[in-house]
Amino acid sequence: MIRTATPADIPVIHRFVRELAEYEKAPEEAKATEEQLHTALFGEQPAAYSLIAENEAGEPVGFCVYFLNFSTWRGVHGIYLEDLYVSPAARGGGHGKALLTELARICVERGYGRLEWSVLDWNTPSIAFYESLGARPQDEWTVYRLADEALEKLGS
Repeated sequence: MIRTATPADIPVIHRFVRELAEYEKAPEEAKATEEQLHTALFGEQPAAYSLIAENEAGEPVGFCVYFLNFSTWRGVHGIYLEDLYVSPAARGGGHGKALLTELARICVERGYGRLEWSVLDWNTPSIAFYESLGARPQDEWTVYRLADEALEKLGS
Protein backbone atom coordinates (compact mmCIF):
# COMPACT_ATOMS: atom_id res chain seq x y z
CA MET A 1 0.00 0.00 0.00
CA ILE A 2 1.17 3.51 -0.83
CA ARG A 3 -0.05 6.48 1.16
CA THR A 4 0.77 10.15 1.59
CA ALA A 5 3.14 10.77 4.48
CA THR A 6 1.87 12.55 7.59
CA PRO A 7 3.76 14.50 10.28
CA ALA A 8 3.73 11.35 12.40
CA ASP A 9 5.95 9.70 9.75
CA ILE A 10 8.86 12.12 10.25
CA PRO A 11 10.89 9.72 12.46
CA VAL A 12 10.59 6.89 9.92
CA ILE A 13 11.34 9.22 7.00
CA HIS A 14 14.43 10.42 8.85
CA ARG A 15 15.49 6.81 9.46
CA PHE A 16 14.96 5.92 5.79
CA VAL A 17 17.02 8.96 4.71
CA ARG A 18 19.87 7.76 6.95
CA GLU A 19 19.58 4.19 5.61
CA LEU A 20 19.61 5.48 2.03
CA ALA A 21 22.72 7.54 2.75
CA GLU A 22 24.41 4.41 4.14
CA TYR A 23 23.42 2.44 1.04
CA GLU A 24 24.79 5.22 -1.20
CA LYS A 25 28.07 5.16 0.74
CA ALA A 26 27.71 8.74 1.98
CA PRO A 27 26.31 8.63 5.53
CA GLU A 28 28.23 11.76 6.54
CA GLU A 29 26.33 13.77 3.91
CA ALA A 30 22.89 13.05 5.40
CA LYS A 31 22.69 15.99 7.80
CA ALA A 32 18.96 16.75 7.75
CA THR A 33 17.25 16.76 11.11
CA GLU A 34 13.72 15.61 11.86
CA GLU A 35 12.79 19.26 12.43
CA GLN A 36 14.11 20.26 9.01
CA LEU A 37 12.23 17.42 7.35
CA HIS A 38 9.05 18.40 9.16
CA THR A 39 9.36 22.00 7.97
CA ALA A 40 10.18 20.96 4.40
CA LEU A 41 7.30 18.48 4.14
CA PHE A 42 4.63 19.96 6.40
CA GLY A 43 5.51 23.61 6.96
CA GLU A 44 3.48 26.63 5.88
CA GLN A 45 4.91 26.37 2.34
CA PRO A 46 5.99 22.75 1.79
CA ALA A 47 9.10 22.45 -0.38
CA ALA A 48 8.65 18.72 -0.97
CA TYR A 49 6.21 15.86 -0.54
CA SER A 50 6.54 12.28 0.59
CA LEU A 51 4.85 8.93 0.06
CA ILE A 52 5.17 5.92 2.35
CA ALA A 53 5.12 2.28 1.23
CA GLU A 54 3.67 -0.14 3.77
CA ASN A 55 3.73 -3.92 3.95
CA GLU A 56 0.67 -6.09 4.51
CA ALA A 57 0.92 -5.48 8.27
CA GLY A 58 0.77 -1.71 7.77
CA GLU A 59 4.44 -1.18 8.68
CA PRO A 60 6.46 1.37 6.69
CA VAL A 61 8.99 -0.40 4.45
CA GLY A 62 9.91 2.38 2.04
CA PHE A 63 9.40 5.97 1.05
CA CYS A 64 9.98 8.59 -1.57
CA VAL A 65 10.44 12.34 -1.39
CA TYR A 66 9.66 14.48 -4.42
CA PHE A 67 9.09 18.07 -5.44
CA LEU A 68 7.73 19.91 -8.45
CA ASN A 69 9.92 21.26 -11.20
CA PHE A 70 8.93 23.19 -14.30
CA SER A 71 9.77 22.81 -17.98
CA THR A 72 9.86 26.08 -19.88
CA TRP A 73 9.92 24.07 -23.10
CA ARG A 74 6.79 22.08 -22.28
CA GLY A 75 5.13 24.82 -20.24
CA VAL A 76 4.05 22.44 -17.49
CA HIS A 77 5.26 21.10 -14.17
CA GLY A 78 6.96 17.79 -13.65
CA ILE A 79 8.00 15.79 -10.62
CA TYR A 80 11.60 15.43 -9.53
CA LEU A 81 12.10 12.34 -7.40
CA GLU A 82 14.71 13.25 -4.79
CA ASP A 83 14.77 9.97 -2.86
CA LEU A 84 13.34 6.50 -3.33
CA TYR A 85 14.20 3.83 -0.79
CA VAL A 86 12.87 0.42 0.20
CA SER A 87 14.27 -1.41 3.23
CA PRO A 88 16.50 -4.34 2.23
CA ALA A 89 14.17 -6.94 3.79
CA ALA A 90 11.24 -5.62 1.72
CA ARG A 91 13.02 -5.37 -1.64
CA GLY A 92 11.57 -7.44 -4.42
CA GLY A 93 8.07 -7.07 -2.97
CA GLY A 94 6.90 -4.47 -5.48
CA HIS A 95 7.11 -1.49 -3.13
CA GLY A 96 9.55 0.50 -5.27
CA LYS A 97 7.44 -0.06 -8.36
CA ALA A 98 4.32 0.92 -6.42
CA LEU A 99 5.94 4.19 -5.33
CA LEU A 100 6.99 5.04 -8.90
CA THR A 101 3.57 4.01 -10.21
CA GLU A 102 1.90 6.40 -7.77
CA LEU A 103 4.21 9.24 -8.83
CA ALA A 104 3.45 8.50 -12.49
CA ARG A 105 -0.27 8.48 -11.67
CA ILE A 106 0.06 11.90 -10.00
CA CYS A 107 1.87 13.22 -13.10
CA VAL A 108 -0.80 11.94 -15.47
CA GLU A 109 -3.69 13.09 -13.27
CA ARG A 110 -2.29 16.63 -12.92
CA GLY A 111 -1.05 17.01 -16.49
CA TYR A 112 2.62 17.08 -15.54
CA GLY A 113 5.04 16.40 -18.39
CA ARG A 114 7.88 14.48 -16.71
CA LEU A 115 8.97 12.29 -13.86
CA GLU A 116 12.74 12.59 -13.42
CA TRP A 117 15.41 11.48 -10.98
CA SER A 118 19.12 10.80 -10.70
CA VAL A 119 20.79 7.48 -9.97
CA LEU A 120 24.38 6.78 -9.06
CA ASP A 121 26.22 5.23 -12.01
CA TRP A 122 27.43 2.27 -9.90
CA ASN A 123 23.90 1.39 -8.74
CA THR A 124 23.27 -1.24 -11.41
CA PRO A 125 20.35 -2.96 -9.61
CA SER A 126 18.42 0.32 -9.54
CA ILE A 127 19.38 1.20 -13.11
CA ALA A 128 18.11 -2.18 -14.33
CA PHE A 129 14.89 -1.73 -12.33
CA TYR A 130 14.26 1.77 -13.73
CA GLU A 131 14.96 0.67 -17.29
CA SER A 132 12.56 -2.28 -16.86
CA LEU A 133 9.83 0.30 -16.25
CA GLY A 134 10.66 2.18 -19.45
CA ALA A 135 12.83 4.94 -17.95
CA ARG A 136 15.79 6.01 -20.06
CA PRO A 137 19.03 7.75 -19.03
CA GLN A 138 19.54 11.34 -20.11
CA ASP A 139 23.17 10.85 -21.11
CA GLU A 140 23.44 14.13 -22.96
CA TRP A 141 23.11 16.11 -19.71
CA THR A 142 25.72 16.50 -16.99
CA VAL A 143 24.57 17.44 -13.50
CA TYR A 144 26.41 20.34 -11.85
CA ARG A 145 26.22 21.33 -8.21
CA LEU A 146 27.30 24.30 -6.13
CA ALA A 147 27.48 23.47 -2.42
CA ASP A 148 29.32 24.24 0.77
CA GLU A 149 32.32 26.59 0.27
CA ALA A 150 31.79 27.10 -3.46
CA LEU A 151 28.16 28.08 -2.89
CA GLU A 152 29.11 30.40 -0.04
CA LYS A 153 31.82 32.04 -2.13
CA LEU A 154 29.58 32.66 -5.14
CA GLY A 155 26.63 33.76 -3.02
CA SER A 156 28.58 36.22 -0.88
